[in-house]
Parts: sequence; structure tokens; C-alpha cells
Amino acid sequence: MGTLLASAVPIGGFGSVASLKRLGFKSPNEKLNMAGIGAGGKGVSDIYACSQSENIVALADPDDERAAKTYERFPNAKKYKDFRKLFDQEGNNIDAVTVSCPDHLHATVAMWAMERGKHVYCQKPLTRTVWEAQQLTAAAAKYGVATQMGNQGYSSEGAREACEIVWSGDIGNVTEVHAWTDRPGHYWPQNPQVEPKPGTVPSTLDWEMWLGDAADRPYSPDYTIIKWRAYPDFGCGAVGDMACHILGTPNMALKLRDPISVECTKRIGPSKWVFPEQTEIKWEFPARGAMPALTLTWHDSMKAQPEFPGVPKGEMIGDADLNGSLFIGDKGMITTGCYGERTRLIPVEKMKDYKMPEPVLTRSPGHYRDWLRACKGGEPSCSNFSIAGPFVQWMLLGVIAMQVEGKLLWDAQKGRFTNSEAANRLLKPKFRKGWKFA
Repeated sequence: MGTLLASAVPIGGFGSVASLKRLGFKSPNEKLNMAGIGAGGKGVSDIYACSQSENIVALADPDDERAAKTYERFPNAKKYKDFRKLFDQEGNNIDAVTVSCPDHLHATVAMWAMERGKHVYCQKPLTRTVWEAQQLTAAAAKYGVATQMGNQGYSSEGAREACEIVWSGDIGNVTEVHAWTDRPGHYWPQNPQVEPKPGTVPSTLDWEMWLGDAADRPYSPDYTIIKWRAYPDFGCGAVGDMACHILGTPNMALKLRDPISVECTKRIGPSKWVFPEQTEIKWEFPARGAMPALTLTWHDSMKAQPEFPGVPKGEMIGDADLNGSLFIGDKGMITTGCYGERTRLIPVEKMKDYKMPEPVLTRSPGHYRDWLRACKGGEPSCSNFSIAGPFVQWMLLGVIAMQVEGKLLWDAQKGRFTNSEAANRLLKPKFRKGWKFA
């Protein structure tokens, strides 16, 4: 993905023709013309970060009120409610896009962009379903564009240090990992009492556009803003919100891919409408090269720091915001925070005399800069879709496990569960009439 030849450019051109040289890459000093799909919420920080060095020329958001501050910040950018119209009318003027809409539209927007030769920065969890993640992984390779998922921990110093400690053998063979988060908690409601109540569509919102390719339904204020994360048709719960961050370091360090099973082993407060109030999810991974088989357990809706054998009582693991991971090896343990930061041995007193392994991984210039550099012909970004796609595929199996009881056996070669048709039906979305994925 580091080289995009003119012959690989789809018919219709690539980017802003006036700023490209023979349909090749831009100079590192030449600015990209960019569009932001999703200009409110998380889109604010994504767009602002890229605007520090690049041109923001077009913006799309179905909610004018939600996007108002971003629209004011970039008065000269063309504004759209429908991202499809943005691509139709601005396609020849843009080189790259940020995708920061709710989860259910991530894959569709990203695919539209890649088919048109646009580089893509797509917010985590990349996609809502496993099938969509497979499609984006293949499309990124097919179209040769620079891609990045918005899981900033992949760029952190601590994540790379964790990898180097694990690979050095200093904590021995890692056969168990635990990861946890305080979400959903007070961030959005998830409990048996939650039920979406119909409401009047705000005058600033295009509800049909917000709904996108999801099944038709009446507007409810309970779906919009961050609350959509609780609903399986729109989001992926706490897994979609936080696992791409917290599980990123284990994924990188332990080369995780293709689990053999997944099970939701704890389901407190199940609901007709939303994900359970609290869950515990367990993935089983086979041996990977010299690395032994491993069990990874996810704990969400934590109200206090989890306790594990060997961790001194009162010693903080993860970070102070109740997000983190713990690697358990046969010679020792390490813990990291939400973004892989603050990597340290446990008990932490072991750090006094510990000498960190020699660095073997290059360090990132920053998550956005990593991607922008790739857009201009530099090295592939650290969480490009060839990395993020397979990661998200196994992670999203956990989202299915929250909705289907029992231990689900996964056949990675066939891309399906061997013991549950109910689970298999959740691998791929259903697109409502009038919408197409690609």
C-alpha cells in the first residue's frame, strides 16, 4: 500500500487533479484536499487534527446543529447532508476523507471513498459487522489507498514498549490476558429499562440520512448523539467504543488473529432493545508460531478496578479511568492503560531495577500524521486496514456473542460459526431498499 501507481487509479481520476503530479503522490510538503464525513462529535477532533497541515474543502453531516461549530471553523468548505452527493459533486476536488459518523455507516462511507480512489481515515471500530470488515480489508488492497483506523493506541510509545517486553521473553509465555472498561456506565444507558421513545425530528436533522442503510424506523432522540452505541443496529456497545483502544496492544504484541471460540460468559441486565448492562466476553486463540494458546477476557461496565491473583491489593493496573489490560505470563505480568500508555511490570516495584528491551519497532510521528504521511507516499500507517481489518473481525465476534447465548465455535477459513446459525445471521448487515454498499 506504500506505492500507488497511475495504473492503479480507478477510472474517473484520483484526487484534486490540479494538485497532483501525473496522477502520482503529492510531495510531503504539498497539502491534501480533504473531506470530513461526520462533522460533529468525534468528527470535530479528526477534522481539526488534519486541518493543522491539510486543506479541508468539503464536509458532510445529516445534523446541521451537531456540525455547526465545525461548519463555522471552515466557512469555505462545501457543506452537504448526504455524503453521496459530496462524492458526486466534489469527487475530483478531494484526495482523502475522514469517516467519523456512527458505526453503522462506517463501512459504507469508507467503501464509497476507496472505490473513488480516496485515502481513508475511519474511526473505530472500523465497521459494525465482520463481513464489512472483510470487505474493507480487501478493498484497501484492491484500490491501493492509504488507510488508518482511529485507534490512537496503536501509535503510542507504551504499546510498542509492551510488544518489546513480551517479545523479549521477560514475562515468559503469555497464556492469559484481561482487559476492562468502565463503559457504558454514565456515558450512555444500557439496561433492561431502556426503550427508544418516538419523537419529533429536529428541523436541523435529516433523519433518513442519519439512518442511512439501517432498517427503517421512526425517529427517536434515544438513538442520536452517543446513545446509538447501545443499539445493535447502529453500534457495538462498549466493545465498539473501547476495545479497539484497549485490545490494540494485546493484538499487536501477541499477534492475535482467528480465535477458535468466543463466549459471553457473563450477561447482567439483558435487554430487548440494547446490549446488556454488563458483560464478560472470552475469546480462545490457538497457538501462533512460538506463542502458546491464549485466553483473552473482556470485562465492561466496571465500577472498580478488577482484582487478579498476583496483583498486590491497592496497586493500580491499567489507568485511573478504569480502562486497561493485564498480560499474564509464566514469568511475570505487565499492564497498560487504555491507549497502551504507562506500560509497566506488575508488581510495579519490579520496574526499579528493570531495563527496558532495546527498541525493535519504529516510533510513530502521531496517529494522524502517520496516516497523512502514508497518503503522500510514505510508509503504510500503523493501523492500516490490512492490520485493523483482521483485528476488528475477531473483536466483533464478541459483539455477536453478546447477542447469542452459549460458546460459539469459529471457523476462520470458512468465515462462519460451526454451531450457531443465529450467530451466522449477525455476520453481515441487511441494507435497506435504496442503499448500496458499493
